Amino acid sequence: MATFVVLGNFTDQGIRAFRDSPKRADAFGELLQQHGASLKAIYWTVGQYDLVAIAEAEDTATATAALLQVGSLGNVRTTTLQAFDREQFAAIIDRTG
Repeated sequence: MATFVVLGNFTDQGIRAFRDSPKRADAFGELLQQHGASLKAIYWTVGQYDLVAIAEAEDTATATAALLQVGSLGNVRTTTLQAFDREQFAAIIDRTG
């Protein structure tokens, strides 16, 4: 499974309904499950981003499909980063020769 760090910002619509954010987070987790992925953690943050989520998916296409669906709801805009744990990154280094 690939790990993704999802950085999110509320849209105007999303901030107007901020009280629904915990329910929307549950729905995000369910949506990921429908795609065979999972939500490992979600944090609401102060600063440049309003939330940070950690998700796992089989591949980038799976994560992208789920995040496109989330974005189409109009409550949040996301920036997504693929993350590598120590073992995965060591394997990448090994490929450099």
